Amino acid sequence: MSPAARTGPDPATPPAEPKAPLAGPVSALAAEPATAPPAVPVAEPVAVAVAEPVRVPVAGPVFGAAPGRLPVEYVLPLRWSDEEGCAELTDYLRWLSARVSVTVVDGSPPELFARHARRWATLVRHLTPDPTLHFLNGKVNGVLTGVHLARHERIVVADDDVRYDEEALRVVHRLLAHADLVRPQNYFDPLPWHACWDTGRTLLNRAFGADYPGTFGLRRSTVLAMGGYDGDVLFENLELLRTVRGFGGVEACPPDLYVRRLPPTAGRFWSQRVRQAYDDFAVPPRMLLFLAVLPAATALAVRDRRALLVAAAGVVALAELGRRGRGARAVFPLRGALLAPAWVLERAVCSWAAVGLRFGRGGIRYADHRIRTAAHSQRQLQATRH
Repeated sequence: MSPAARTGPDPATPPAEPKAPLAGPVSALAAEPATAPPAVPVAEPVAVAVAEPVRVPVAGPVFGAAPGRLPVEYVLPLRWSDEEGCAELTDYLRWLSARVSVTVVDGSPPELFARHARRWATLVRHLTPDPTLHFLNGKVNGVLTGVHLARHERIVVADDDVRYDEEALRVVHRLLAHADLVRPQNYFDPLPWHACWDTGRTLLNRAFGADYPGTFGLRRSTVLAMGGYDGDVLFENLELLRTVRGFGGVEACPPDLYVRRLPPTAGRFWSQRVRQAYDDFAVPPRMLLFLAVLPAATALAVRDRRALLVAAAGVVALAELGRRGRGARAVFPLRGALLAPAWVLERAVCSWAAVGLRFGRGGIRYADHRIRTAAHSQRQLQATRH
């Protein structure tokens, strides 16, 4: 069944606004003065059939925002098993709700959902995921529910550990006038040792282009027109990114749009090592590279340790390239680059564990399911559109 057939009921739809041609630098966009259109009533959601994916004309005004707020829907999908961090998230939602419309799609157990509802009733719109959605990756169920019920054309989707500031919200809002998807860059703050270790990954990704963040800016009309995206994958953010590209959407990826992210606990960090290595099945050359690192490093350690040190220095130099760009050194400390060789070695070990899970167990455990596919290739997604 196609994603379009499983995206559930469509609400009273805010008319899609016209997408302006992309022009001018990102810094110029950020400098534009903010405007707040007058409030427009939003109709109650009604159930209508969802058509097969088709590119529709983008025209008409967008629903307005309350005075002083951006006309943006902030969609936060979450599924918690305890209330650790709930007070801090509540403070963030209180700050956020004064600036944008917020929808929390909460897949937590009923008791926790009820507690969240009591905490957040006056701050946000608090919903359960659409029960007609049954993707293996539950986050996608939450994202698509929020997108369909969004009250604005411009949407920010963010994990529960992402913390925007006002400037970043405004930049994403403005970039969505020109793009279908905006791809910020995350950084950790605070920076305990394990977050600093993982910063090496971010810097190496930036050296070769851009990192994969826990947040995107999206145009609602684009996501609906392309029929959503497949949620039976592990690397759901890459799946969304590739689906937008395959649909012919415009991606904006400013390297200097930094959005803060809270670090995981050390225990959660370690629990994610193999799962994140499994993501590399979505990028086969990258997976092959990391699989080669361990035998190559072992051979160098035996035959020529100086060459091993040179290779490690090369990794540090690459990571340092990721610290280039306006403002990068302020959010990515030097010690993150220095720890990049350790991250590479960790990824090399975990990549072999990921291979064992794929071919020995048929995939990797994610919540209540086992997922085999990391993400579909760009070629596969484009083929399904023709």
